[in-house]
Parts: sequence; C-alpha cells; structure tokens
Amino acid sequence: MKRYLPIIALLLIFIPDIFSQVKELRAPSYPLITHDPYFSIWISDENPTEVDATHWTNKPMPVRSMVRIDGKVYRLMGKLPAYVPAALSTGATVTATQTTFSFTQDGIGIEMTFMSPLIVEDIDLVTRPVTYVTWEIRSEDGKPHKADLYFEISGLACVDNRSQQVVWDHRQAGGLEVLKIGTQSQEILKKSGDDVRIDWGYLYAAAPGTDIGSAYAGRGETASAAFTEGEKLPFTSTTETGGRVADLNPVLSFEIPADISVGEKKERHVLLAYDDIFSVEYFGRQLEGYWKKKFTGIDELLAVAEKEYNDLKARCNKYDNNMAVRAESAGGEKYASICILAHRQCMAAHKVVMDESGQPLCFSKENFSNGSMGTVDVFYPASPFFLYLNPELLKAQTTPIFDYAESGRWPWPYAPHDIGKYPLGNGQKYGGGELTEERQMPVEECGNMLILAYAIACTEGDAEYAGKYWQTITKWAEYLREKGFNPDNQLCTDDFAGHLAHNANLSVKAIMGIASYASLSDMLGHKEAAIEYRSEAEKMMKNWIREADDGDHYRLAFDKPGTWSQKYNMVWDEVLGFSLIPDDVISKEIKHYLKVQNRYGLPLDNRSTYTKIDWILWTASMAGTEEDFRQLVSPVYNFLDETPDRVPMTDWYWTTTGEMRGFVARSVVGGVYMELLKEKMKSKNQ
Repeated sequence: MKRYLPIIALLLIFIPDIFSQVKELRAPSYPLITHDPYFSIWISDENPTEVDATHWTNKPMPVRSMVRIDGKVYRLMGKLPAYVPAALSTGATVTATQTTFSFTQDGIGIEMTFMSPLIVEDIDLVTRPVTYVTWEIRSEDGKPHKADLYFEISGLACVDNRSQQVVWDHRQAGGLEVLKIGTQSQEILKKSGDDVRIDWGYLYAAAPGTDIGSAYAGRGETASAAFTEGEKLPFTSTTETGGRVADLNPVLSFEIPADISVGEKKERHVLLAYDDIFSVEYFGRQLEGYWKKKFTGIDELLAVAEKEYNDLKARCNKYDNNMAVRAESAGGEKYASICILAHRQCMAAHKVVMDESGQPLCFSKENFSNGSMGTVDVFYPASPFFLYLNPELLKAQTTPIFDYAESGRWPWPYAPHDIGKYPLGNGQKYGGGELTEERQMPVEECGNMLILAYAIACTEGDAEYAGKYWQTITKWAEYLREKGFNPDNQLCTDDFAGHLAHNANLSVKAIMGIASYASLSDMLGHKEAAIEYRSEAEKMMKNWIREADDGDHYRLAFDKPGTWSQKYNMVWDEVLGFSLIPDDVISKEIKHYLKVQNRYGLPLDNRSTYTKIDWILWTASMAGTEEDFRQLVSPVYNFLDETPDRVPMTDWYWTTTGEMRGFVARSVVGGVYMELLKEKMKSKNQ
C-alpha cells in the first residue's frame, strides 16, 4: 500500500480530520483506568451519567463525579445519586492514552478526562499504575460562576466480591491528600482464574492539598450526601473499617473548589493508583511490578506522578497526535480509529514485572477466555502492537516461554501453550499441561515462537536474542519440518472451532516458522542450516499451493474441497520479507474474501459466520491495493460502531449481526497494528 505524502504534510493536513473521525466512532465501551488485568475499569456508554463504571468482567466498580454550579448539583459520571440530575452530555472522545467526556450546563463547559500514560516506547512510564482524572471548566456565557467538583471511586476496585472486609486510611504525604483502601485479610496471590478481581494490595486516590476543599474515605452515601447538601466532606473515621463492602459501600472521595471568572479556564485533577505489593507468582517466586525498580514505594510514585503531571499531559497529547497521524497514513481514518481504540486495551491486558535481576517480564492474561497466563497464541496475535511500539516488551513475553521450555520441567518436543493460570505462573494449565498431550497445540506454538523470534531479530537488526535459545529454537524448527506441512488432528489458536486435521492455514504458519528459522540461521552465521531450511520452506510452499488449491481460492483443509478460510498467517511473507508466496496466490485469496465477507466483516472460515477481529486486520494487510484493504477494514469499523454489546472490544463476534460471540478485553486486539508494523518494516528495509 503506497503513501505519497511526506509526514510533515500529513501532520498539517490530517490531524483535524483524524480527531473528527475518532469522535464519530461510538466505542463499544470507553476505557477509564487501564493498567493491568486487575486495575482495569471501563464505562459502557458515551454519556457517562447513563451507567456506572465496571471492571472489564462487568462487575461493578463505580467511578462517580458531580459538579455544583452556582448552588445547583449535577451528575457528570455515574447513575447515582438518582435524585441529582445529569449534566448535558455533548460527546465522548478516545485517543491512545486519554478518554474525554464533554458537558455543558448552566453557562459552563466541562471536560472530564481519564489519562493513563501508556506511552509504550517508555517501559518505565508504561508500567506505572497511575491514572489521572482531570476536569477542565470554562465559562461559556460570559459570566463568572461559583463551582465545586466531587469525585469518588468505589472500594469495589480492591475486592473480588462484596462480602469481603476492607480497611481505609487518610493521610498527607508530599503535599498530597492521600486516601487508601484495601481488604483486611490481604491474601496476596492466593487465587487465580478468569472471572476474578484482585483482593490484595491497596487502591489509592490522591490530590494536591492546595486544590481540594475536603477529602474522605468511608461510607459512600455519607460523602455524596454531604456534597449534594452543600457541605464539606466529613473527616475520615476509622471506626467502621474492617466492615463488609456490602454493608458500607465504601469510597475514596474528594470535594474540589473550582470557581471560574469570565474568560478563565480552570483545571483540577486527582490521581488514582494501585499498589498490588506482589503482582504475579513465577515458578514459586513472587515478583513485584516493574515500576518498583525506579521507586521505593507508592508514596514516592505518587509524588513523582504529581510533579510530572503537566509534562506527562503534554507528552500524552503529542503521543496521541502522532499515533493518529501514523495510523491514518498507514490505513485511513477508520483504520486509525480501530488502532486508537485497541491501544489501551492491549496494554492493560498485561502485567509487567521485574525478575530477580531487575529485567522485565511481561505476562498477558486470557481475559474471558480461560484466564491462562503468558499464552503463546495470545501474545502472537497481539505481537504487531509490541513489534511496532516496543519490541523489548515482546521479548519480555517470549522469554518466560523459552525459559520454561529449557527448565527441564516441560517434557514435550514442541513449545508450551502457557505458563499457568493468571497470576500464578507455575507451569502450563491448558490441556494436558506437563502430564499429557491432550489438547496441546504443537504446530501452532512452535510456529508462533519461531516467527516471533525472527520478527524480534528484524526489528532489532540482529539475532542475538534468538541465539541465547538456539538449541530450543532448533528443536522446534525440526519439529515443524517433520510435522508442520500437513498437521494431524490438532488445535490451532482458534481452538474454539475444535480440532482440525490438514489445516491449510496452520500449514502456512509452519512454513513461515521454517522460513524464520532459515533467516535466523543466516543472521547467526549458520549458513548450511540457512540454505537447507530455506530450500525446505520453498518446497513446502510449492506443495501447499498445489494441495490447497480450490479453483478461485484455497481450502480450509487440504482434504476438504469446497471450503475456505482466512490465511492470515501469510501476512508474514511480506512483513518479514520471505518472498515465498507468489502475488497471484495472495490476490486470489483477497478477491475471494471480498466476495464472502458480511456486513460486519470476513468470517474466519466457511464453517460459521463468526470472526476474529485480529485476523481480519492481518488478512487485510495482505491486500495488494489500498481499496481492497479499506474494503476489508470498513466492516470492522462498522461492527465497533454498531454492536449492541457494550463491552470492552471483543475480538470474537458474529459478522452478520454484530453481536459478541465471546471474549472481552483481550490483548489480541493489538493485532490490528499489523498494517503499521508492515509499514515500519518496509521503512527499515528501504
């Protein structure tokens, strides 16, 4: 896909259009607080007074705000208090790091913004568990106004269920008013699974002491009633700490004066943070969040986060603008909107910790899939996001798999599927795990790991990382050479579709894996292996074209004429520069896809009308023309804009109705960055 405008021209021409397009996309759900699989809160309406915020598992985690304008109180976020009218909502916008809700009421304009500074290139910053909530207030009627803001976050953000008991605290630290809440029992890393929430560590809310009128931790109705009645929040009392959340509905809350003069714009903000103490267990060792490499504790983190607020806001604005420009340049306005919406979700489905030597390890969680931790066929579809923005974070995901395979515990000659059930990474739990070969994914995971090893080498310009694990990589390449071309009856990453023998797309993955091994061998100076495996990949691809051919397209399985499927694994041929697949093979597939796609996208294959959002965007990146790319992408945009399921971006949905089939808030949406990655790799090779 060719682009002719220089980047300076794009910056001048497209920024206004980009943000108008982002505003027009009605997100299925809006990210508020997005840091890791536990500290992840969303709201499912563009008018935030219509619903309450929830964790991505759809369990309540209310975040509420009100404003008092010249004595009259209005809601800005949340359904309660029901007796308080809602301010007039005028729109919601999403950028890569920020979500903004706009209001106008009684002569005042208000913008309420949630900023999670997930600037992915900066590993120190992206791992800080701090979100800023900012209000910008301005007079729109040429008159001064007396105004006060109210904010609260529910104690539900630190428990798994309402029956748990919590304790809270209120103190001053470094010029900040700091509120804290957490469970009384503090059973650190005692549970794992999918539909669970954190119940250890502590939630913090902080605000500059010079800006706030009062702060309070305790019963929620006490705080909101005080504000609506025009009173200061009461002093925090510890007499009720230790009670059940169900009985107390506890909150951390602030009352913030914000009077404005004519022509003045006033800004106020609070900080929300979570200290989970220990984040994951990794083969018996409890590991801390990577942010603790730079900070002695939460007080220092909050102090620095407050000090850097203005600089970070400027950095986030610049990052958001650049991301929008780059995405639109690569794939158009609708593509840019999809990438922007996926950004925080992808990063927030991971936790970055530091190992015993201080190096980063990054673990995904299979959100609303099965809760697996560090799953290869989850970070494989998400990999374009990390390869494009920060390959170090992809290495931090592949390293645990390599180390596990070389630990002596993993008994099979192919790559593992995962390292455990989040947040307990003590060995594979999926399928037969370490005990049997039941429901394993041999070709899938070997192909994934070899492709990613070479992709990392391409982005870094050397294969040093792969060289550290060369014996294991060679073993997996040998496995693919023996078993990969015509896979037996096994699962692939699309395991929800069941076992399938002779899977043509899985065969492509094996071929791409073997080509990756050949290229890695060449980079490392193993010339004979490079020639041998390159020849093998070429031979396999020629055989594939013959065996999979079905007239005007290629088959789902070699032995199933009259079938078809997305061959999304072919995208690596261009991205990694293998040149194994003739152009006419790709163009024949794309033409067929355009004939069989539905209103909301291209089905995964002929067996059903459901699809995967990541794979559609990979398939679209194979298109030879800009028009074909956009024809494949546009239905995905329509799906996001029209789906009736108001949940964080699902990746598995019905292409006929736009309804969710399954999976919520998963990291695999990072796969939509494939077109950006392709453009990046083209630039590197020019």
